[in-house]
This record gives sequence, C-alpha cells and structure tokens, in this order.
Amino acid sequence: MSWKLKKKCLDLLAREDGCVRKIWGEVATICLAYPNAYRTGMSNLGFQAVYALINRHPGSLCERVFLPDSSDEAAHLASPARLFSLESQRPLADFDMVAFSLSFENDYPNVLKILDMAGIPLAAAERAERDPLVIGGGIAVTLNPEPLADFFDLFLIGEGEALLPDFLDAAAVALRCKLKRKAFLDRIQKEIHGAYVPRFYRVTTEQEGRITAREPLDSAYPRRIIRRTAPDINAFPTEQAITTEGSEFGGMFLTEVSRGCRRGCRFCAAGFVCRPVRFRSAVTLEASFRRGLKKRKTIGLLGTAVSDHPELIPLCRSILKRGGSVAVGSFRLDRLNRPMAALLKDTGVETLSLAPEAGSQRLRNVIRKGITEAEIFSAVDNLLEYDIVRLRLYFMVGLPTETDEDVDAIVRLVKAMEHRARHSSAGKKGFRSLTLSINQFIPKPATPFQWCPLEDTAVVKRRIRRIKDGLRGEKAVSVTHDLPKWNYIQALLTLGDRRVGKLLLAVHRFEGNWAQAFREVNVNPDFYVYRRKETDEILPWDFIDHGVEKTLLVSEYRKSFSGEILEETRP
Repeated sequence: MSWKLKKKCLDLLAREDGCVRKIWGEVATICLAYPNAYRTGMSNLGFQAVYALINRHPGSLCERVFLPDSSDEAAHLASPARLFSLESQRPLADFDMVAFSLSFENDYPNVLKILDMAGIPLAAAERAERDPLVIGGGIAVTLNPEPLADFFDLFLIGEGEALLPDFLDAAAVALRCKLKRKAFLDRIQKEIHGAYVPRFYRVTTEQEGRITAREPLDSAYPRRIIRRTAPDINAFPTEQAITTEGSEFGGMFLTEVSRGCRRGCRFCAAGFVCRPVRFRSAVTLEASFRRGLKKRKTIGLLGTAVSDHPELIPLCRSILKRGGSVAVGSFRLDRLNRPMAALLKDTGVETLSLAPEAGSQRLRNVIRKGITEAEIFSAVDNLLEYDIVRLRLYFMVGLPTETDEDVDAIVRLVKAMEHRARHSSAGKKGFRSLTLSINQFIPKPATPFQWCPLEDTAVVKRRIRRIKDGLRGEKAVSVTHDLPKWNYIQALLTLGDRRVGKLLLAVHRFEGNWAQAFREVNVNPDFYVYRRKETDEILPWDFIDHGVEKTLLVSEYRKSFSGEILEETRP
C-alpha cells in the first residue's frame, strides 16, 4: 500500500469528529461507498445517516470509501493493494458487502470505476462466493434502479431507517449460518420488504424496445417491490454523524426537519415518492440542535419542505437564543411573510435561494407550482424591508408546453423584481445581486411528468441564450446554467432500463467517452430520452410500489395539458 495514500486517509480521519472504529470479528462488515469525492459525500446527510445506522447495529460494522481524487488515481492503480476503506485501510474485497449510496444519476459511471479499482467484478453474474455483495440504495435507485441492474446483487428500495434494521438482522443471521451467496439473496428477496434482487426477475421487450412483461423467476418472490417508508420520523434522529471541515458544509451541523411535501409540483419526485409529508416535532429537533451546537455554531436545516414546517420560526429563534445561527436552503416564495423575513434578517442570511421555476403564470400552473406573481412581489417587498438584497433564483427551461413567450416571461419577471426593488428602496440601488440558476427540466420516474420527453438540447441552448441576452443590461443580474449535454445523460440514466447498463459498461471501458459509447453499443439512447411515453405502457420502474396510485399520476399528467387549475394536493 502506498504510504502517501494511507497518510491521506489518516489525515482525513484526524480532522473528523464522530468517526466510528469497530473491531473486526464476528460481525457483518460493510463498506459504505459514495461514488464521488470525499468533500461531496461527507456533505450528504443521507450517506451520513446510513453510516451511523449501520454502526449502531450490534451485528454490523461500517467503514467508508469515496471516489479517489483524480490526482490520486495513478497512485491507486500503481499500488499492489486495491482500493481500500478510509477507517482501517482494508481492501474493499475483504468486506462482506460494498453498499453504494446513490443520490445522483450522473455518479453511476463512478460506481463502475470504484468496483474496478477495488478488483471486484463489475457484473453481478460474474462474482464468486469470495466477492463482496454489491448493494445499492438512495433516492436515485429508489426511483429507478434498472440502468444499474447488471452490476448490483441487491437494491434496498426506500428509506434506510425503515429498511436497514430488518436487512442487517438478516445479514447477521446469514453470517452465523454461513449461507451461500445465492441462498442469502433468495432469503432476502422473499423475506425483506423493499429488497430487490435483479437477477431474480426476467424482463422481456418487443423489437422497438418497449417492455412487454416482467416476471419473477420464483412465485415466492413479490411481483412488486414496496418502497419502505418510516412512518414516525420522531422515532430517530437524522443528523450529521461526523463533522469535518473537509466537506462542502464543513462550517455547520446538518439536521433533517422534514420529509415529503404536500405541494404536489408535477415535476418533483420528492413531492410524490417521499409521501406522506412528515415534520419532526419541536421536542425532537431541540435535542438535535443542542447536540449540534456543541460541535458547530451554525445549524443547517434540511428537508424537502423546510419552509412549510409549522414551527419553523420558534425553532429558529431557539437556535438564535442559544447563540447559534441558522442556515436554510431554498424557501417557498409564498412563505416569505414579514415575520419570516424578520427571522431571516436576524439569522444573518446574506443570500437567499428562491425557486419561481417559471416566469409565466400559465407555466407555473402547468407544473402546479402553486405561487402567483402577487406572492412573488409580496416576498420581494418583505425581503427588501429587512434589507435582504442578495437572491439566487431557480428557474427551469424545457418544461412541458413551454414556448418562447414563457422564456421571455422569465426575463420580464426578473426585470420587474429589480425595478420594484429600486422603486421601493427609496434611492438605494435595490438588489445587490440577483443570480439566476437555469436548470433544464428532466422527467423523473413516479411523477406526473414521467411520460414527457426531454426537450431537445439545441432548443435548450437557444432558450438559455435568450434569457442571457434579455438580461444583459441588468448590472445586478448574473445567469448561470448547467450543460445541456449532461442533462441528456442524466435523463438517459433516470429513464432507462437494463439495456442502458451496456452503455454504462462501454463508457467505463472508454474512460468516460459517452460519444464513443453511443457509437459502439447497439442501444438507441433517444428511445429513452426524446420519446413521449404512452400512459398504458410498462415503464422500467413500474414494478416499484412508490405509494402513489398510477391513476393519480395519469390524472395529474392530463390536467397539466388541459390548463385546469386545482387546489394543492395534500397527501
């Protein structure tokens, strides 16, 4: 093993507070892998929560591994030792299981890179008894695991707190009984709700590529996989287990305040897959805040609907009274009343993130965003009153039914916000900065827009240019955007089936060259990305019971094109 690489691990561990070191012995050993850099992975609260959850189980041991920095890859490849864990520097091949935490589809190629660097066969079918089981979990594969089906022995679908204790109990029993690989997977598939072993299911397709059937190989296997949900999130904390300056949010302590969302925005997976909406109680959160303030001065509040928490203002005030500060991500515009703006001022917020999503009311109605222009300007007035003058505004382009007029409406809305700020600031300069973050709409499984195609890359580029040109003269305004070509890849990995795994394998072989993979593999990516699906066809992820009836999704999909405006969905 390279001393340089080992020293880097030891230096990272020395800067951490909360790392768990268990003794290897008669326990199930799991290496929790994040397929991106350490700095990114340690900022992921789900990754940290799973690490703590596994290590709390008496029959399990959990260590971590991350995608090596590009500067370290050569040293790893030159070393006779394969990729190893952070805590004990043991090769990944020594573990009983390697479990990937998967939040983002664009990280999928890194899964293969980590397995390859660890000397673990990429294809699940090629692994021997001595090889670790490769397991996947997280929101990305809960939505649709099929593009990765060939590479994983097992997926755990749903929330870790609901699913992992049952799985870890079963793993501990299997270890004591010395069950063989296939026998263990067979037992897990039959006994653990939320477990999904791809090899135990046969998928057939027609010549054009549509799925015609999906059958379990044993009648004892469930036909549909139930996404597991924790009904009472007050029964456990979901908070930062390890604090380190080496993460993207190193200066704060992260804690989850809510799950799910009652709003029902038609593009948002969290608003459907994470149902029902659940808020942690003030009592539960106060305890988390006390623990966090012993480690960091700033408490970062996370959740899909933080600004909807019924006790958000008193909760934040309690942090301030203890001498701490508060950090919150994106806020709902319709929640920015005067008391909320006053609170944000007291927390010392410098830049606030807001998500109008669309410039025109027509398009906000299509996506069921649930905010009006009047509410947007009311929020602007309240923020200006408390001198909050730096905003990041999130908009999407490529939304269903979008026209150039809708894109121009983004420009008009931003200019109107800036004009209102100058007018109401009594001679001041208005907003100091308005940063527009333009993201392309990507259809997500288990949402009403799952049948929609991705907008053409050329159209998206043109519309982004239209926004930038329209705002060029606004000195306070800047525009950032992602790269449309990578949105195409994300859509492919989000909407694909098992055949997309062939493309992933080729991309790995060609060291990340997607264009070459598309030329070499006889799979048409446009079939998944640019095709409008029929509501009665079998989609790759339809075998997962996400807890939302398909009839509801179809109804919402059709209403979005009818122009019908409805009250908010309240799960």
